Amino acid sequence: MTTPKDSDHVWKALADPTRREILDLLRDGPRQTTEIAEAFPQLSRFGVMKHLDVLREAGLVCTRSEGRRRINSLNANPLREIVERWIGKYEAYWANSMLRVKDIAEQDSKPKSKKQTSSKRKGKRA
Repeated sequence: MTTPKDSDHVWKALADPTRREILDLLRDGPRQTTEIAEAFPQLSRFGVMKHLDVLREAGLVCTRSEGRRRINSLNANPLREIVERWIGKYEAYWANSMLRVKDIAEQDSKPKSKKQTSSKRKGKRA
């Protein structure tokens, strides 16, 4: 379980669009650091490695060495914990709100009875 300080690292890591793109790449499977760097030609290899360091510090990326190669993998557990802690609490609220909207929409779309229609006509004639 992540502590509030750990979740601060996760939020910081997720705040940067390049780091989110790196996570998207890793969602498809582990990648070598070289492959990740090649996916971001606008950045230097050093810049990509700094982003990977932030992601590792947040626990979102695990890196293992295979000889000279470094293989990076996504660790989705910190994301799951964030969802459970921050988003999951509001799930019931939003589900109830959507049910209320549905009920109101269904009430508005029900055909009106003949009594309501005839009384409206009488009101218009007066």
